[in-house]
Amino acid sequence: MKRLSYLLLILMVVTVGSVTAQQQKLAQTAMKFLSVSVDPRAAALGDALTAVSHGATSLFYNPSGMAWQESNLDIIVGQTQWIAEINYSVASLSFRPGSGRFGVIGFSVLMVDYGDLEETIRFDNDQGFLDVGTFSPSAWSYGVGYARKFSDRFSVGLQVKMVNQYLANSVIGMDGEGEYMRENVEERVLAYDFGVLYKTGFRSLNFAVSARNFAPEITFSEEGVALPLTLNIGVSMNMMDLINQGSTVHEFLLSVDAANPRDYSEQIKVGGEYTFLQTFILRAGYAFPTDEQGITFGVGLKQSLNRFGFGADYSYTDFGVFSNVHRIAFRFSL
Repeated sequence: MKRLSYLLLILMVVTVGSVTAQQQKLAQTAMKFLSVSVDPRAAALGDALTAVSHGATSLFYNPSGMAWQESNLDIIVGQTQWIAEINYSVASLSFRPGSGRFGVIGFSVLMVDYGDLEETIRFDNDQGFLDVGTFSPSAWSYGVGYARKFSDRFSVGLQVKMVNQYLANSVIGMDGEGEYMRENVEERVLAYDFGVLYKTGFRSLNFAVSARNFAPEITFSEEGVALPLTLNIGVSMNMMDLINQGSTVHEFLLSVDAANPRDYSEQIKVGGEYTFLQTFILRAGYAFPTDEQGITFGVGLKQSLNRFGFGADYSYTDFGVFSNVHRIAFRFSL
């Protein structure tokens, strides 16, 4: 079993390295909503969550982290107030039948509301355009995932998700009677996320690799575009283990990711999380290089009563010339 675990880990690293070497920076992808971080804990850690196991939330970052959840049921619901008054609503659920003997199964939902936008077409008048009303773009993703431990150190995970982007029922011209002719601009595709997580055995040091948004190209109005494929390698560790291993009074998680997105430059993401008495949490994170996104701060609270667990997380991100980003989420476990 250990040999199989090591073989799977090496295979994953080689595969990711090969794909990374072949990637071209296209400077443009479709369905960019899949790249937005929707969890306040992850965002507050600079999105360096690849090597951190986090129950149902792992479906959005590294599905293999879901295999290490300690509760039989984990549920998270949250909302992100993104820039330009765009709102993201998210929910995920994971459960482990047979107390984990058969792995962990998860479901995820992501909905995006872009609000109402003005629709115009080019026209031969003083303004150069004609107002034809409003339209309401939207996007969603529904996923099902599975994760399993192959040993007490190694896990793999996969998520399959149906992804949809609706842009508009746009005006493409006029017919002979002066009526608008419209074309529905909408695409749907199956996308895949997968990853591995390896517990090295040295204190709480974890190593992980993930790939998100594998999918074939889609076509919007005869233009072929790719999804925002992102490859990540991450490490994490509770640094207090170097001083007093097993202490639950003070914990300080340090997490670092190296990300290789399809459509922009590579990034380093760093996050720190201090937990006091396994209840009160302070977080901060930063990703670089970036153009406008600054440091993210976050707070959290978690509590357990018998078998029922409850948690709440909030994060704040400075986005430069854009409006600041706020995220909030609630977690329940049994």
